[in-house]
Amino acid sequence: MSGWCLRGLSPDPARRYRLWAASAGFALALVAGACASSTAKTASSPPGAPGPRGAGAGVRGSGPVDVLYAGSLVNLMDKLVGPGFGRASGCTLVGTSGDSGALASEIKAHVETGDVYISASPVQNTRLEGAVNGRWVSWYATFATSALVIGYNPKSSFAGQLAAKPWYDVVDQPGFLLGRTDPVTDPKGQLAVEALDQAAGTHHHPGLARLAASTSDVFAENSLVGRLQAGQLDAGFFYRVEAETAGIPTVSLPGSSLAAHYTITVLANAAHPSGAIAFVRYLLGPSGAADLARAGLAVSRPIGVIGTPPVSLEDVLF
Repeated sequence: MSGWCLRGLSPDPARRYRLWAASAGFALALVAGACASSTAKTASSPPGAPGPRGAGAGVRGSGPVDVLYAGSLVNLMDKLVGPGFGRASGCTLVGTSGDSGALASEIKAHVETGDVYISASPVQNTRLEGAVNGRWVSWYATFATSALVIGYNPKSSFAGQLAAKPWYDVVDQPGFLLGRTDPVTDPKGQLAVEALDQAAGTHHHPGLARLAASTSDVFAENSLVGRLQAGQLDAGFFYRVEAETAGIPTVSLPGSSLAAHYTITVLANAAHPSGAIAFVRYLLGPSGAADLARAGLAVSRPIGVIGTPPVSLEDVLF
């Protein structure tokens, strides 16, 4: 396509895919400059430079913006944010999804490169801060939360029980298949273990503690939804946002405050700095906030900021 510079798909199609978006649409406040092309960069303000303020002040551009993001946001990015950002900016979101911790490790090891990093836990950003970690992250903003829930297959033989009984009285029954992500690499996996251990102690269900210690029910974050929908699992631990955007029925975890806390940052040495700034401005601006709310995320107000972000983002962060 003329005017669009797109990086190829990853060899693992389950982790990388493209979000194509039409160039027609309405204007978005962007930093002064177009999204950088991968073949010839246009003149633009650097990420830290002051940019124009207010709707309609931006310059439309083209080219990719490489966003590495938590796998729980796949449907949100695919169905809402990617197309909306494309219409508003003329740029193309090129997304890589995965466990937040695994992505952080791959960034640090130069296995994955990107312009923007979105994690489901603030802790993952600290693994990329400072000289010893490559100085990939110098600031980040917590912009939304999503509660941990149990999502279940409505065709499961246990579906009726999950809808009628407390989850902790159902999931440790013989034959029940409960999926979760890896607590070593994914914040949601850590929260799932915490939820199981808490319920085991509070409700005197030793079987839940055994589930928490087992690794037989651990799967990659971006495969868990598909496994549940294919009938390979009766239920799984999800964030509400991924369950709602995938049409998965859920039950809450009463008395629990376990949740994802989504953060965003522009990575050091981003190949497309102007596009990265444009993406953050879209996601944290009115249109992006509407996308987040439609997906069931609780948008943080005020946004929590750690470090010193670029001046060109101050009006959407503070």
